[in-house]
Amino acid sequence: MSAYLLDTHSLLWWWTDASLLGSGGRRVLEARAHKVIVSAASVWEIAVKSAAGKLDMIEDFQRDYPILMAENGFPVLAMTDLHSLAAGFLPGSHRDPFDRMLAAQALAENLTLISRDPELAGFGCRTIW
Repeated sequence: MSAYLLDTHSLLWWWTDASLLGSGGRRVLEARAHKVIVSAASVWEIAVKSAAGKLDMIEDFQRDYPILMAENGFPVLAMTDLHSLAAGFLPGSHRDPFDRMLAAQALAENLTLISRDPELAGFGCRTIW
């Protein structure tokens, strides 16, 4: 069975407006035949941006997060020291720490990243959109 890691924007769009997802990622999510994982890095990114008032797609993310996760049954991938080490040493000029962590986790855990960001594939991870 294939396993997938949701990029933060893919996770948000799945929760709020799935029509924004690419057809490949939407098919994976709708089929529910694959393991689809959420990174703790995405939870952190959404929380940081929500708390700063930069993200309002989910009115009260802190309250709604457990409900959204339970409804979808997504397992959470923790950020480990080895993921952090790999993220820090990824090549390239793309500096977003959340993106670097997601790419490192996808590589380390042999996951395909559901993302529309072409720069993530530049890190060497498989992507689908």
